Order: sequence, then structure tokens, then C-alpha cells
Amino acid sequence: MNTRLAILSTLLRYPDEALRSDLPDVLSSIATAGFADRDRRALERLARRLAAGDPLDRQEDFVRLFDRGRSTSLHLFEHVHGDTRNRGPAMVELVAIYDANGFAMSGNELPDYLPLVLEFCAVAPAETAANLLSQAGPLLQQIHAKLLSRGLPSSRGYAAVLAAVLSEVRLAPTTLPTDAQDQADEDDLAAIDAAYEDQPVVFGPESDPDQQGARAKVAAMIQRLRSVRQAAAKH
Repeated sequence: MNTRLAILSTLLRYPDEALRSDLPDVLSSIATAGFADRDRRALERLARRLAAGDPLDRQEDFVRLFDRGRSTSLHLFEHVHGDTRNRGPAMVELVAIYDANGFAMSGNELPDYLPLVLEFCAVAPAETAANLLSQAGPLLQQIHAKLLSRGLPSSRGYAAVLAAVLSEVRLAPTTLPTDAQDQADEDDLAAIDAAYEDQPVVFGPESDPDQQGARAKVAAMIQRLRSVRQAAAKH
């Protein structure tokens, strides 16, 4: 198994509770998987970010980046065929590659979904995986550039996954984050960690919640849930 590709596939999964529970193991694996230093540091930041803070914020980041518009879609054939009939035969060809290598698709994802492609490449013969990823290389460079152009810590984190995939087939991203952006991402993570440190337990009258503040937090949570649900309904 190519452990690096397995890690990259995992990091591109929807950040639900199942992924969150896997992140401690993923984070420890990143350190020993053999990534280039820059890739390793960026992937560790992404794993830490996915594990930190409000899970709904992480899920909203994912939906905003990947499920709203085609330019950063994780369904590779959308970048080539869009929704035309040509996408169907391409899907059939990809499924045939999976079948020929004894790879059984699980879940309801389409075969061109990048996390699934990487999951296959992690267990496929090295030559087959390299050939498939090399063919996808220009698309991965395109998605990487679009993610970086969003200018967000979360988008740079996911762009790091694409950069690491490209490294597997000796291709380079067209652009890279600057050192200043890397440091800004570290500072942002530190702020998230500080905001979510455990608060001391207080007993007595002062433990009564601020009702207005509580209502505001509930309203914000409901709005995040609604936006995720509405985005999911569109797909």
C-alpha cells in the first residue's frame, strides 16, 4: 500500500465525526510517511485544523470550497466533460480500471471522486497508480491553483493535499503559498486552539448561562446546519 496516497485520500474526505475520530492516527502517520518537508508541514496543519474548533465550521468550509461551483470540484471529469454525455463513457472506463485491479467501490460516490481515486491508487499496482495520476495531473494543478486563489487558510490546507498528490508523480504545482501565508496559517490555528480550550467549571449563580448569548449561539448553529443541508440538497 502507498501510505501517502491513503493519507491524502483520507484528508479529502468530508470532515464528519468519523473523519475527526481518525485524525489523531492520520496526524501521527503524516510524520513518518515520507512526505517532502514542505508537504508534511502543510498536511499537518490541515489535519490539526480539521481536528480543531467547531465541526460545523470545518464542514461548512468543505462545502463552500468543493460543492459550490465546478472550478474546485473533487469530481475530476466535471473539469473535462462537465455534465455532457461524454462523462458517462469516461466513468465506464474508470470503473473498468477499478474492476481489472480487484478494487470494489464502496458507498455512493461516483468513480471520478478524487478521494476515491486516491483510495484506489493507494492499493493499486504502482505503475497503474502512476499512470492514472499522471493523466489527472493537469486537472490537479488546475484545482490546486483555484484553491490557492481563494486566499483562505482552509483552501490552502486542501491545496496542500493536491500538491502532495502531484509530488507522487513528480509534477509541481503552478504556484505555492508564501512563507508569510504559511506563518499566517500557523497563527490562525493557534487562535482556534486558544478559543476552544476547556473552560473551568463554575458552580453557583454565576454558572447560569447568558440567555441572550445562548440564543445567538443556537441561531448561528442552526444557520450553519441549514446552509450545509441546502448545499447538499443541490447535489
